[in-house]
Amino acid sequence: MDWITDHVFKPYPELLIFLTIAIGFLVGRLHWKAIGLGAVTGCLVAGLFTGWLTDVQVNGTVKSVFFIMFLFALGYKVGPQFFRGLKKDGLPQVAVTLAVCLSGLAICWGFAEMLGYGPGLGAGLLGGALTQSAVIGVAQDAIGGLPGLSQDQITAQQNLVPIGYAVTYPLGTILCAILLANIAPRFLHSDLAADSRELAAELDAPADDPDLAQGYYEVVLRAYTVVNGPAGSTIEQFEQREQAAGRRIYLTRVRRDGRILDHDQQTVIERGDVLAVSAIRHDLVEFDPVTGIGPETDDVELLGYQTEQLHVVVSEKAQLGRTIADLRREPFMVGVFVDKVYRSGAEFPYRLTTQLERGDTLVLSGPQRLVGPAGKAIGKPVPTSFATDMTWVGLGIFLGGCIGIPALTLGGVPISLSTSGGALIMGLVFGWIRGKYPTFGNVPPGAQWFMDTLGLCAFVAIVGINAGPSFTSGLSQAGWGLLVWGAVATVVPLVVGLLIGHFVFRMRPPILMGVVAGAQTTTAAIGAINEASRSQIPTLGYTIPYAAGNVLLTIWGAIIVALLG
Repeated sequence: MDWITDHVFKPYPELLIFLTIAIGFLVGRLHWKAIGLGAVTGCLVAGLFTGWLTDVQVNGTVKSVFFIMFLFALGYKVGPQFFRGLKKDGLPQVAVTLAVCLSGLAICWGFAEMLGYGPGLGAGLLGGALTQSAVIGVAQDAIGGLPGLSQDQITAQQNLVPIGYAVTYPLGTILCAILLANIAPRFLHSDLAADSRELAAELDAPADDPDLAQGYYEVVLRAYTVVNGPAGSTIEQFEQREQAAGRRIYLTRVRRDGRILDHDQQTVIERGDVLAVSAIRHDLVEFDPVTGIGPETDDVELLGYQTEQLHVVVSEKAQLGRTIADLRREPFMVGVFVDKVYRSGAEFPYRLTTQLERGDTLVLSGPQRLVGPAGKAIGKPVPTSFATDMTWVGLGIFLGGCIGIPALTLGGVPISLSTSGGALIMGLVFGWIRGKYPTFGNVPPGAQWFMDTLGLCAFVAIVGINAGPSFTSGLSQAGWGLLVWGAVATVVPLVVGLLIGHFVFRMRPPILMGVVAGAQTTTAAIGAINEASRSQIPTLGYTIPYAAGNVLLTIWGAIIVALLG
């Protein structure tokens, strides 16, 4: 081991970083039911182990680059939901989130003062008990700015942050998931599965079981051989006649003399042509195509054409405020399906009564001839792109970092957002702008995952590597009592949130469980809740609190250092 450390890891610490990440992601896959360590905790544990084993130190700038990239991506991802939560309909969820986060800060601060923890262990307790990994970096930055500490003292306190986090996080995650998925619903006399089904029916939400689908399809596609009716008319004339009769029937393809024509609206229909007909089912039944066109035929090639999927940003005034049901009744929507709806940058579980808002993104699918005009009637089509607008990203991180540099001195302690906190704030702003105007500043999901997940995992891996050599001494200093206090600090804020959500805001249990899980930013918990409810309905309460909780708990990392410093 000494040879590989001296000849590989110490001269090339970047190799140790990637080995640690690989081990961390492997460890993070370990799970029990819906509860697992996750990649972040896996990378931290792996980093502590490899750091203890090799005694390698990684340059702090490398760590900062990954962390600031992560925080910008986090802000960018949750920014639309965060600002949407400030609207009237999201305020109850934000209020519960604020109660959870404030009570969490208060109890962690109180325990740290009572037990004599310094800013390092206090911040680690906060991050682990409230399951917020970003606290590690923000707290370490804040500790670096504390006055009156030598560099050795600063390093020692910074190394205690990940140790406190590593001790308290796993149990905090498990307790949060079990309490919200199994224990709390019983105290509220709720059957999560039944309540979720009832709420889904009220919301007209689609079925959550991927193996089940509705057998009735409103839009149908059929093929008919021309014997009667449309022979001698153009496609446009036929469709206009049907529209005048109040029927939405469209001809999407034509086969003539055994080959499929490259047709347009002025193509004249001839006897013997085979027509692909797309129509609303009841319109087609009323029309009686066997009499109006000719006998039905099964033409796999004619009906098996490729469809286009188009992202469209709702911007046309005529469509604003209309429901999905209203939109589907429009002539231009015949043969065109609404696959997904994105609102404020996040997928929105729409229903037929959902009203369209400016900036919503609809994913339309259907024949290219129909999808294009439908997209233009709704708003502005957005071409799918996997290229990241690095000008947007780089400028956002730079501006955010500049905002975070100035410090405010309170009680002799300098308090600032820090460059990382500034990046988070600017990520929120840039993400919100992108949510409102999705035609520029593209950061596709893959790039967001890379910056968010890999950025944080690489950061905590480096933190673990640097803290590894002092892990044993730090753990003995903290004592295993930290585990108990961490468990209490996890449970109390959850109970506070449940009580306020249930008795003050009268939230339905499936939504309330999602709200509290989001407030404590515990992804494993929402997975366990969805599993217990056998539904995705609790996720409706998760997104806004998750966005607000990420912001508040990240800022708490600097606040608790200031309180304990």
